[in-house]
Amino acid sequence: MVTDPIADYLTRVRNAQMAGHRIVEIPASNLKKRITEILYNQGYILKYKFEEDNKQGVIKIALKYDGQTKQPGIRSLERVSRPGLRQYAKPGEFKRVMNGLGIAIVSTSRGVMTDKEAKAQNVGGEVLCYIY
Repeated sequence: MVTDPIADYLTRVRNAQMAGHRIVEIPASNLKKRITEILYNQGYILKYKFEEDNKQGVIKIALKYDGQTKQPGIRSLERVSRPGLRQYAKPGEFKRVMNGLGIAIVSTSRGVMTDKEAKAQNVGGEVLCYIY
């Protein structure tokens, strides 16, 4: 049993990139699906696919690599808020990730979104992770 499913999600992606895999499979949940959609919309992954099975389903993610140097599209995945220490931020208090080059994924009362979207909608929430 996994006590922190978001940390497990990030670790699976990180490990797959370090091993040079093209596709990674992750057990699905609504939160993980939304994080995957954000990663796709921001251009960090190539494709994703949700597959339903008799249990909870699977998310298949096609990872993105640079054509010449074989560097992964995601340089760093960092878990911020964790079960033992939750991290919250108000709309004006979001920390810039890599001087604005990266994103923070935030869980708000209006759903899971990037820090830029949360700031535009003037909502705060729990900062889940930093990605760049």
